[in-house]
Amino acid sequence: MNVGDVAGDLLRELSPQVLGALIRRYGRFAECEDAVQEAMLAATVQWPGAGIPDNPRGWLITVASRRMIDQWRSYHARQEREITAFERTPDYLAAAPAADAEHASADDDTLTLLFLCCHPGLPEPSQIALTLRAVGGLTTTEIARAFLLPEPTIAQRITRAKQRLKETGARFETPSSWSDEALAAVLHVLYLIFNEGYTATSGTGLHRVELTSEAIRLARAVHRLLPDDGEVAGLLALMLLTEARRRARTRPDGTLVPLSEQDRSLWDADAIRAGTELITGAMSASPLGPYQLQAAIAAVHAEAAHADQTDWRQILALYQVLERLTPTPVVRLNRAVATAMVHGAQAGLDELEPLESDPRTARQHRLAAVRAHLLEMAGQDAAARANYQMAARLTTSLPERRYLEDRAAQL
Repeated sequence: MNVGDVAGDLLRELSPQVLGALIRRYGRFAECEDAVQEAMLAATVQWPGAGIPDNPRGWLITVASRRMIDQWRSYHARQEREITAFERTPDYLAAAPAADAEHASADDDTLTLLFLCCHPGLPEPSQIALTLRAVGGLTTTEIARAFLLPEPTIAQRITRAKQRLKETGARFETPSSWSDEALAAVLHVLYLIFNEGYTATSGTGLHRVELTSEAIRLARAVHRLLPDDGEVAGLLALMLLTEARRRARTRPDGTLVPLSEQDRSLWDADAIRAGTELITGAMSASPLGPYQLQAAIAAVHAEAAHADQTDWRQILALYQVLERLTPTPVVRLNRAVATAMVHGAQAGLDELEPLESDPRTARQHRLAAVRAHLLEMAGQDAAARANYQMAARLTTSLPERRYLEDRAAQL
């Protein structure tokens, strides 16, 4: 790996720390982000040739702070030509911070920035875009590419999010303890980012590594800062256990491979081991939560060397507990599959009936796909084929559509 590659990885890691340090010192989210972007650009140009500084974070904070001072001076020079900008510079902009002045609060700043980006005053799409930009270090172009959206759309979301933060008076501050609601919002955003990367909702690819990798990196960062929180550990474990299957999920031609047919020798054993250790520790020491239960289900799948060795009774029991905590249509849909595996296809089909009239799921391709799978298990091939075809029409993911059409053709 050359200096340029190392610098790129380091810049992505340092980006939220530098932005957090500047916002803590100066406020003004938008102006600070612009200054950080300029500092990152300067590093991208200079570091490959000159080498990475001994204190890269301090270097970036210093350069970005100088950009802030330059912006302030330029603005006031235009406003009042007769007074020099330097004489008008407030104390907090009088000099760039020392290279290591903010070092002690680097981790806290990253977490505070993550909470700020997931502010409840922002709509969910804006929370995701702003998190990926400010905390993840992804460019607007990268985010747009990952979500298959026009770049101006993502740029607008980020701009509006920053404006909304300003309007709501959101402050960059580290409280003595994080509220359950604030932490839940952060974990939900990371969960959504991971899910979109693991199974893209649209496009020609099933998996978007840049999103799953970023979600895992950010979840690790939160876990380092809140190591005793069971749900943080649960979410990270869920991501690791799920991502461990990635190589086995598609064939060389991109065709989707369902869990029951995957070559489990391709699963990432290290990720499974790490995820299992995390969830085992969390469930033994923390109050039970939804992410822990989902991770526990993923761990049960990971324990089976072959699909026919899966402990479906344990999975069903975990889904029943999960549904009591979060009675969502997705949980009920997954529980129906587990029920079918334990008590037979018809029992699973019976559990799908309430979802048929639920507007959140009635026209979703996943309901039709699960119904088709259970009908196929029950030997009702004609009905299964019709539901596979319906699911194929409803999905916007090309790999999923091809898989569903193939299943229908086989029947």
